[in-house]
Amino acid sequence: MERSSPDERHGIQSIELGFRILKVLAQHGRPMMLKDLAAQAGMAPAKAHRYLVSFLRIGLVEQDRRSGRYDLGGWCLELGLAGLARLDPVRLAEPILEDLCEQIHETVALAVWGNRGATIVRWADAGGAITVNLRPGAVLPLTNSATGRAFAAFHKAPAVKQMLQQELQENARAANVAVGTLRAQLEKTLAEIRRRGISRASGSLTPGINGFSAPVYDHSGAMVAAITTLGSVGNFDNDWDSPIAVAVKAAGEALSLRLGAHAGSGPD
Repeated sequence: MERSSPDERHGIQSIELGFRILKVLAQHGRPMMLKDLAAQAGMAPAKAHRYLVSFLRIGLVEQDRRSGRYDLGGWCLELGLAGLARLDPVRLAEPILEDLCEQIHETVALAVWGNRGATIVRWADAGGAITVNLRPGAVLPLTNSATGRAFAAFHKAPAVKQMLQQELQENARAANVAVGTLRAQLEKTLAEIRRRGISRASGSLTPGINGFSAPVYDHSGAMVAAITTLGSVGNFDNDWDSPIAVAVKAAGEALSLRLGAHAGSGPD
């Protein structure tokens, strides 16, 4: 027996109509007069008032006694906090990673900031030898990997700066160049990444491999993860506006929205 989809099941229409009021209040961002609230919710003021009376009783809405304006109540805050506590970027990323992998036909992964740096925690395999670089538990360098550069550009934790300085010093010794020279080069790269909203690397970590990595933000606008893809040079278009870059950036934005971020979230 086939199950009906959620859209086909019978529900309580009055609840769905009443939710319009809460949605308008949430989107408006400040207390509203009844007539304005009703107009934006698409209902008559008298009808909106009946919903508001019930919402007031259960704490979903509150009313300023002096101005008469309505706003979200304390119970809405509790609901919001409870929802945020359940948001797990790793769990929520899985269907997004699978969809992205099928869309671009490249291996993709999710990385978070761990005690050793940018760490892969989930991946979706498209096949090929490059997947070894995206295995769960792999820690990627900040200076020459797409994932690491995403964290270097967008993550605000003090530990990032500390690890970045250490890595630059190690790279400078290995290449026998001044740390300041490498830092200036990296800052130019990171400035471009911030402007584009996505990071990339071309053959700098692994010869013959290109990569993109998009930041993922939470409800506070802080970066909490990165979605990364790698592919072989020749089969992987690393142009900033390539279909792969656009898809990876869109995946990062989609996961950000699932985590409560507003559209366009990120550093100013």
